[in-house]
Amino acid sequence: MHSWINLTALWKIVVFGLVAGAGLPALFAIGLRVLNPPPRVAVSGAANGQPTQAQSKAQAETTGVTAGALGIAAAVLCFAVVLSAIGWGIDFIVSQS
Repeated sequence: MHSWINLTALWKIVVFGLVAGAGLPALFAIGLRVLNPPPRVAVSGAANGQPTQAQSKAQAETTGVTAGALGIAAAVLCFAVVLSAIGWGIDFIVSQS
């Protein structure tokens, strides 16, 4: 180990930077994505104007896509973690002064 490089402090800084710098925005994006599912895709019919069995099944699976109670709970959890991290950071900065 070099005397001018503290590897223990270095890995702690890198891990904290990844968690706070990339992890929290990613968690916020996941929360937004859960609240806004992808839009429904219209399925075109077969040559005679009637959808095929596979198209009917695909259309049935894509209709009525909403966030639902589980999605809202997951989004609230994601946002709560992000807000608590922000609150912890503010508290940490204020308590050091």
